[in-house]
This record gives sequence, C-alpha cells and structure tokens, in this order.
Amino acid sequence: MSEGRLKTYKNKGRSLTDMRQRRSEVTVELRKNRKDEELLKRRNIEIPEDDDESSAHLPTLSSCSPETLRALVEKAQSADQPEQFDAVQLVRKILSKDKNPPIDMLINSGVVPVLVSCLESPVLQFEAAWALTNIASGNKEQTRTVVKHGAVPLLIKLLHSSQPHVCEQAVWALGNITGDGASCRDYVISEGIIEPLLSFVHANTAIPFLRNVAWTLSNLCRNKNPPPPFESVCKTLPALVHLVQHEDLAVKVDACWALSFLAEGKDRQIQVVVESQVIPHLVPLLAHSEGRVVMPALRTLGNIVTGNDEQTQAVLDGGILLHLLNLMGHTRPGIVREAVWTVSNIVAGNRYQVQMVIDANLVPSIIYLLGNGEFRTQKEAAWAVSNFTVGGTPEQVNYLVSQLAIPPMCNLLDCKDTTCVHVILDGLANMLKMAGPDVDFIATAIEEAGGLTKIEALQHHKNVDVYKLAYSIIDKYFSTDDIEDSSLLPSEGPQAFQFGPSDAPEGGYQF
Repeated sequence: MSEGRLKTYKNKGRSLTDMRQRRSEVTVELRKNRKDEELLKRRNIEIPEDDDESSAHLPTLSSCSPETLRALVEKAQSADQPEQFDAVQLVRKILSKDKNPPIDMLINSGVVPVLVSCLESPVLQFEAAWALTNIASGNKEQTRTVVKHGAVPLLIKLLHSSQPHVCEQAVWALGNITGDGASCRDYVISEGIIEPLLSFVHANTAIPFLRNVAWTLSNLCRNKNPPPPFESVCKTLPALVHLVQHEDLAVKVDACWALSFLAEGKDRQIQVVVESQVIPHLVPLLAHSEGRVVMPALRTLGNIVTGNDEQTQAVLDGGILLHLLNLMGHTRPGIVREAVWTVSNIVAGNRYQVQMVIDANLVPSIIYLLGNGEFRTQKEAAWAVSNFTVGGTPEQVNYLVSQLAIPPMCNLLDCKDTTCVHVILDGLANMLKMAGPDVDFIATAIEEAGGLTKIEALQHHKNVDVYKLAYSIIDKYFSTDDIEDSSLLPSEGPQAFQFGPSDAPEGGYQF
C-alpha cells in the first residue's frame, strides 16, 4: 500500500505522524460552514418602540443621495451635541430599518471614521456602536473598512463599560468583525477580546446578551485556514462547558459549535477538550429533540474520536454508542451522515473498540446505509466498512461478512466517485487477505454479487491506484490459470525432450 494511501486512515499500520488525521478528501462536506444553521454576521435591526414614528420617515436607499448623506455626516461632527446626537442616531436608524441599507453610500460619504471617533463619547458610543455593528454585518470590504479605521480597540474598551447595553452592542459589533474570516478573527484576539468577553458568562447576564456572547465565542473559534491561536481560544473552554448546559437553545447551539471547532485538530488540541470534562455534557445532547443541537454536539464528539485511542475511548465510555444507533435513523440526512462518519473513526481504533461497535449492534445499520443511504452517506458507510477491515480481527471481519456487507460494497464499485471505489476495493482486498482458509468463500461471495466483473473492468480505470489495486485483487484471488500437472509435462533429456511411454500410441506415430 502506498504511503499516500496509508495517510488516508486513522490507524493501524499508517504513518505515525498522520495515522489519526481526519480524512480530508471524504469529509469536505462535513467541514463546510454551517450556512443553514447560523449566519456568521448579524444585523441589529431592532427598533425601540419610541423610534417607531420617526422611523417611518427615514430616508431609504432610493431616496438617499450622496449630497444628503454627506450633509448628515457633517452634522455628525457638529460641535452642537444635540445636533450631533440626532445625526448619529439617524445614521443608525437608516442602517437598521431598511432591508437593504445604503452601506456603501454611507461608507463613501466618510461616516465610518466619524462613527469610530464617537465610540469615545459616553453620549454617542451606543448609537455609534450600533451603526458600526450593521456596517460590519455587510460584505468583507464593508467589514474591513470598520477595522481599518480603528474600531476594534475602542469596541474592546467598551466591553468594560458600566452600561450593559453598551457592552452588548460592542460584543455584537466584534462578533460581526470576527465572523469575517481568519485575519479579522486573529486581530480581534490579539487586541484582547477574550478575557473581557468571558466576564459576561455568568448567571446575571440577560439571555439576549448571553446569546451574542456565545455566538461571538463560536466565531472566535471558527475557521481552519489558518486555525485560531489555540493557546488563546482554549481559555474559552470552561465558559463553553458552562454554556452547553444552559437552558437557552441558541446559547447551547453556539457553545456546541465553538467546541466542535476547538476539537478539530491534532491529538494535543483534542486532549485539552477531553480534559475540560465536557464529554458527559455533550453525549446527552445527542438525544435532544432539536436537530440544530444534535448536529454540533455530534460534530464535537466525532472530532474527538479522530484522535488517539485513549481519546476515542473517553467518548465511548461516555455512552455515545447508545445514541449512534438512533442517529443513523434520524430524519435529517446530515445527522445520519455525521453519525456514520463518527462510527467510521471509532472502528479505525483498536480491536476492543471495534468489538464495542459490534456489541452495540451498529454494524447492520452501517451495512443498510451502505446499500440504501443517499450517496454521501454511502461513502461514509464505505469508509466505516473499510476501516473495520483494517482495525478488526479476522473473527470481527468474518462477522462483517456474515452481515452481508459484500453485496452493497460490490454495488458501489461502478460509482463515479474514485475515492469511494478505492475505499471499497481496499475493504474487499482486506477481507480476502484475512479470510485464510475461507478465501474461496469470500471470493465466491464477491463474484455472486457481481463484484468480479466490476473489478475486472476497474483494471482499465483512469486512476492509477484504482487499476493497480483491481489488478492485484484479480491476480491474487481470481486468476483463471490452471495449475499444470507435472506428469503431463515433457521431461528434458540430454538430447531432446523425452515423452513417457504412454504418450505414444502402440506401433508409433503414423504420418
């Protein structure tokens, strides 16, 4: 098996440095940002009741002109404090009321540096922070304009305000900036957001405020290219362990997502998450009625079992297997797929862990999904079966065969996904290799399932690894060359080939 191929597994005979790394080529779908779960940026569009009447007459995108906006910005710099306040508040209302606020027009009018300077005024800072929050909720250019004009240090300073509504608005703005990507995230962390942000995680914090705190924490832990500085974000773990136990659904969900990001790393990073004692709080969430809670809790636990055997065992000891059987029948395909992926990493562990999966009666469900799941789930099930044949004993692999794993494996051999085909070929090759005296039984099962014909065809596959593996299987286990009877072979004498006396008819050959 090639070194490149060895690196695609979690365990057993692979490179020591790469043996437990996550299978990137198979889990691209699982790693996608959760666009359907939560937006990475949020506008603050709530209009207080006393604003309703005046808001009805606000300028809209169609009625705004560069001239009127520039005039508004000039008023926002007025020495007359009431006039200045009214202008800043009007900017905030324009950004809050309209579904498509004129963010670019306001930026071009020069409002951002004015709003940033207003963060230092006790009278103006709340309105300014709110307006900047909504500008930062826009596209990357709009968000980075806020950053470029120096808003981040001043917003972090506002986290120490004695006024909770100012603190909350500053958290909201910083959450939008952090959600813009890795560079903004790291800059906000370097400016010192974590300690003051964690100070809001306590029982007296209002629920809406705490939701923004949990969401901002999840953005601080997000993104992999590059990942956040772990030494900094791991300080959030005690707070996140507390927040996953919170009764509020939104708080719980964002805390779970943050934990899933922290657990998506190497063994050292995973170990810190394990040592936070969060596993006993995550496992019960797998039975939650809300899928948006189940998904991040399962993702976190799934990321932990990509670690070493001890880390995987910590999740198993927490009782995850009792839930995985139910989750593989969940109504949400994404949760089913995630559950199968988690099992695939568990069975890439040691033989004891493989046996735990067998004893939990998960194998029949894996094989069912291999044959009947949607294709992305079938791919994960193929990995589970293939990893099973690597980590399991011959007796355990024999159990896999007895559960009729071979027919659905063979059914997928003609799929268009090269990785899936390669994974299945590996699994079949391992089954044949471990069969011992039962190799003919396995070979016959593959042939009866239509696998032999497909493997023969794969000898002409465009992928070099696939056709080499297919050729190897055919050559070792399905060769049609008859074994020659030595008594029928001519013997070579000193002058020529000599044939036995029974080879010639009586009286000699007649020509």
